[in-house]
Amino acid sequence: MPRIILTLALGLLLLLPAAASAKRYDVRVGIGDQNVEMFDESRFERLDIKRVRYFVPWNAVRDPAALARARAYVQRARQAGVKVMVHVSTDDLRIRRAKLPSVKRYRRDVGRLVRELRPLGVREWGVWNEANHKSQPTWRAPGRAARYFKAFRKICGGCRIVALDVLDQRGVERYIKRFYRKLSPRLTRQARFVGIHNYSDVNRRRMSGTRGIMRAVRRHGPRKARFWLTETGGVVELGSSFRCNERRAGNRMRYLFRLLKRERSSIQRAYVYNWFGTDCTTRMDTGVVNRDGSPRRSYRVLRKGLRSFKR
Repeated sequence: MPRIILTLALGLLLLLPAAASAKRYDVRVGIGDQNVEMFDESRFERLDIKRVRYFVPWNAVRDPAALARARAYVQRARQAGVKVMVHVSTDDLRIRRAKLPSVKRYRRDVGRLVRELRPLGVREWGVWNEANHKSQPTWRAPGRAARYFKAFRKICGGCRIVALDVLDQRGVERYIKRFYRKLSPRLTRQARFVGIHNYSDVNRRRMSGTRGIMRAVRRHGPRKARFWLTETGGVVELGSSFRCNERRAGNRMRYLFRLLKRERSSIQRAYVYNWFGTDCTTRMDTGVVNRDGSPRRSYRVLRKGLRSFKR
């Protein structure tokens, strides 16, 4: 009998390293990309991604081509067993050029969009993408962004809604404060999912911007707020700020996973943006693979990092 016990004990000891290595942090990591072709990529399939993010113009229902693209994306994701978060955004990404829709138009057009995509399984939505950036018409209108959230709750009852989505740039705390001031105490409690685009932090290897946003939300909004990094990752190229450098982007992707581990009690989701790069031929390139699908350093770091996180 003692020999049997000793054998079982040794067997359990041998299993301990495997069990420890299998531990995963409770942060779900996905991908943000606009290209439906991503789902056909063998390298995408190897990552076993279960969540993706797709942004769509607020008035896409008035553009048959934009609506068809959104439907095709959601349907293909569903075939692949992947859940889509749809993020409402501007219809004109030029700096300070987009027009701010009235709440009535937002309610009407976004309501139609929800009715188109919700039957396809979309239950997670963002009220307005990167609301404080100058490429969005909401950048000087946090009050309007708050009213959009109020409207969206009625549009999509039972949905999980990212009430506010912001970039980690100067003035973001003031934007957050003004946003929550326009909500009643009851709506403030319900606006607990907040999106963060923290490119500055990740690519400068710091956490101050991300933490500052979280502190501001908890100070002016719900104390039990939960945060989603709706856009994050290593930048290959971004204008004059970051010259084309795949090696640096891979290193910054590694830093992202360090940040997620440290802030895992607050951050629930992270969507790495994006899948396909542009081979540094555009102002912004954040892809983890090249145009032809060949892997970059970022892809290899992402694949390794995902082993420690949930999908």
